[in-house]
Parts: sequence; structure tokens; C-alpha cells
Amino acid sequence: MTTIGVLHPGDMGAAIGASLRSRGFGVHWASADRGAGTVRRAADAGLQDVGTLARLCAESDIVLSICPPHAAIDVAKSVAAQGFSGVYVDANAVSPATAAEVAALVAPAHYVDGGVIGPPPTESAPSRLYLSGDRAGELAGILGGGPLEAIAIDGGPTAASALKMTYAAWTKGTAAMLLAVRETAAANGVLEALLAEWSRSQPALADRLAGAERSAATKGWRWTGEMREIAATFHDAGQPAGFHQAAAAIYETYDRPVD
Repeated sequence: MTTIGVLHPGDMGAAIGASLRSRGFGVHWASADRGAGTVRRAADAGLQDVGTLARLCAESDIVLSICPPHAAIDVAKSVAAQGFSGVYVDANAVSPATAAEVAALVAPAHYVDGGVIGPPPTESAPSRLYLSGDRAGELAGILGGGPLEAIAIDGGPTAASALKMTYAAWTKGTAAMLLAVRETAAANGVLEALLAEWSRSQPALADRLAGAERSAATKGWRWTGEMREIAATFHDAGQPAGFHQAAAAIYETYDRPVD
């Protein structure tokens, strides 16, 4: 039976772990140095606590990294320090350049690039895990099923990260713009007039603004790093990076909720 280690189960990692566990896989996590919120999420998902990262790496065939983007490199270094030689799936919202750096760090483990699009997967709200690299097809067959659809794509070893970056550039980037538009209108005393005009000519924007506000309040701290990774992706593609550098500055104003 394939054993999968999840580092470190936030909302998304815990939900993916629960999906994998429901399909019969052994799903491990390591509680050492983790907070009470992570412990609660892992317990609710039915993940098996093996205590330490060393034991998780020793007992796992696949290690799945799902963490805030700014932590992706440090998590990869910590796994590499354990001598892990299985399959390392980096499913973080990072640029292709950062993904390539992670791949080099975890060698000789087999690297598979990943990017999740959608909410934490449940039966009522499924998600897609896009995978790329030499073993992407194999991993898609293992990880996909239930509320988590796994899709192998072409385009090179870091294509999954490129897809995630370009998808989130629109969804989260435009949400940040709406937040900035609201603040600018308020600062100029025209917010009520703007909302009234939106209701006439752009009726969908009021709901989108409300959704942006809710998401920023709970996830803005996490999306700050993601916007910087998107900016780097745009820069490397010869496109202006300023859009998403500004989005990072907007999300940076939101504190991390107490877990």
C-alpha cells in the first residue's frame, strides 16, 4: 500500500489528505513543531501522526508539500536533509523558477510539480491537482479520485506551477484590484456613488467585491507570497510584474487570523 506524507496540513492539505485516506492510502503527517490548529485539522481529517519529519520521510513513498508559498523552499530543504529518496510532489503556489529550485533541492528524490486549482476538496466542492514532470502521469493515477481530480499536463517539468500562476494571476489579482478600487473610491468620498453605478452597469462586481473582502480577511496573509511568485513569473516571461507586486502590497495589509 502506498503511504503518503503530507507537509503541513492546512485547510487544503488536510482536505487532500482526507480524500486520499478515504481511498485506502496510509496518510501520515508530523506534529513536531506544529501548532494547535494544524493538529486539529489533521485529527479531523483522520491523518496518522508519526511525530517527526524524519519518521514521515522514512515511512512515506510520496511526500506532498502543500504550504504557504513563502515556506516552499524551507520545507524542501527540511525534507532533503532527511535523505528522502521517494517521490516529492510540490503542490505549492510558486513560480516555475521556484519550482525548479525545489526540484534541485530535493534530488535525488523524484520531483513532480503540482498546482491545486479549486477549494479544499470535498464531495460537494471538488478540486483539480495539476501535475507535470516525468512521473506526472503515474502520480495522477495514484493521487486522483473522489473529490480530488489529478491531471497530468505537458509543457515541461514546471508546467503545473506555470498554470497555477497564470490562473491565480486573474482570480486573486483582480480581487486585489477590487479592494484597491474600493479604498480609493472611499478616500475620495465617492464609494456610495461607485457602488450605485456598479449596480446599474456592472451588477456582478458587488458580489465579487464581497467575496474579495472575505477571502482577503482569511487568506490575504498567504496570498501575499503568491502574488510575489506571480510577479516573478510575469517578469520571467517578459511581462510587467507591477500588477502583482501591487497585489502583494494590498494583501500584506491583512493580518493572519488567529488559528
